[in-house]
Amino acid sequence: MRFVVNTQADQRRMLEAIGCSSIDDLFADIPEEILGRFRPLGLPGASELEVQRAIRALAARNAEPESIVSFQGGGVYDHHVPSVVRSVTSRSEFATAYTPYQPEISQGTLTAMFEFQSMICELAGMEIANASMYDGATSLAEAALMAARVRPGGRILVSEALFPHWRRVLETYCWAADIDIVDVPISTDGGLDRSALDGEASALIVQTPNAFGVLESLAELGSSLGDTLLIVACNPLALALVEPPGALGADIVVGEGQPLGLPMSFGGPLLGLFATRRELLRQIPGRIVSRTLDTAGNAGFTLAAQTREQHIRRERATSNICTNAALCALAATVFLALHGARGLKELSELNFRKAHYAARRLVEDADVELAFSRPFFNEFTIRIPEAPERLLEGLRARGLALDPPLAIPHPQANADPLLRIAVTERRTKAEIDHLVDSVKELL
Repeated sequence: MRFVVNTQADQRRMLEAIGCSSIDDLFADIPEEILGRFRPLGLPGASELEVQRAIRALAARNAEPESIVSFQGGGVYDHHVPSVVRSVTSRSEFATAYTPYQPEISQGTLTAMFEFQSMICELAGMEIANASMYDGATSLAEAALMAARVRPGGRILVSEALFPHWRRVLETYCWAADIDIVDVPISTDGGLDRSALDGEASALIVQTPNAFGVLESLAELGSSLGDTLLIVACNPLALALVEPPGALGADIVVGEGQPLGLPMSFGGPLLGLFATRRELLRQIPGRIVSRTLDTAGNAGFTLAAQTREQHIRRERATSNICTNAALCALAATVFLALHGARGLKELSELNFRKAHYAARRLVEDADVELAFSRPFFNEFTIRIPEAPERLLEGLRARGLALDPPLAIPHPQANADPLLRIAVTERRTKAEIDHLVDSVKELL
C-alpha cells in the first residue's frame, strides 16, 4: 500500500494501515531517554505545500554562498573545485555505483579507486592506502583502533592541538573499545611538548598542520618513540610542500580529503584518507583495490583485502566501516590527475603565500599578534585583546566569515582570546586587505 501524505487525515490512514493509533505509538519502542533528546521541528502540521513554504522561508534566511568571503578552516576549506571534477563525478555510472563486488563489470570504478590509492601513497610517503573512508575524523579513530590491535595493552597519546571535532569522534570510538586516551600538552610555540611524552603507549597521534595551523616537526619524533606507533593526521594539500610523514617515521597517515576537489557544502560529504606500511596490511580498515591478471593474462583490477564484517571475516573484522566514499575519492582522483605534481605544488604555494601575506598584514597594520611562533601552512592563529564575539559579528556584517573561538587548551595561563584564520587560493588580495582593514577598524 502506498500513501502520499499531504494532510493529517492521510497520516492517520497510514498509521492505521500499520496498526498504530498515533505517532507516539509508532515510536513507543524507543526508550524515553533517547526520545527526550529530540525536539519538534516546528513545521506546520497541515499540508505538504505549507511545509514546503515554511522550509523555503527558513532557507531564505541563509546567506548566498558567494556573498560571504570565507576565511574559515579547521578541516574544511573554501578551495576552488575545477568544473571537470563535477563533470566526471556526475556521470551516472559513477554516481550510482556501490561496492564493486563484481570486477568484471566494475573495471572503471576499480581503476579509479586503484589510482586514488596510488596517489595517496605517493602524497603520504606510505606503501599502502585503502580505497577511502568516511572522513578524516573516522579515519583517525580507525587508526587508533588499529594501533590498539597492533600494540595491545597501551594507551593512545593525543596532542591537545587536535581538531576538537576529530577529538570527539576519537573519544567515542575509544570509549566503546575501552581504550584510554591521554592528552599530550602543547608547548608555547604551538607544537607538541615532547618533554611530556612518558611511559609506554600503543600510539601517539599528532596533527600537522594542527588545530592552530602550526606545522609539527616530525623529524626525529618517530625514531624516539620506540614501539609506540606514530599516527599522523595531515592536510593532503600541505603534503605537496612539506616532506611526507612516511619519510619521517609515521606508521599510519590519515587525513581529510576535502581540499582535493570537494566543496565545503554544509560540512560534507567528506573523504577519509588512510595509508600505512605494508606489514600492517591485514590490520587496515576498509578495503584495498589491487591490480591483477585475468585467465587470459590481461591486466585488471579487483577488490583484494576486504577485512570487513560484511565479508568472510565477520566478527573478526578489523572494522565496522561497511562502505566507503568512492564518489568523493573519485573527485579527489580527478583533482589530483588534473593538477599533476607540478600543479599541486603550485596550488599549495598559492595557499602558503596568501596565508603568510594575510598574517604579515594583520600583524603590521591591524596590531594583532600571531599566537604561535612555529611555521604554518595556510591557516594561522592570532591573539586579540578582547573577547572575539563582537569582532566576529562585525566581520560577518562586512561579509567576512571566520571560525568561532578555538575550544582547545593552550599553554598561556593568562592568554588573550584566539582566532584562527584560513586563507586558500580563492582569496584575492582585495579580500585579504578587506579583512585586515576590517579587523583594524573593529579593534
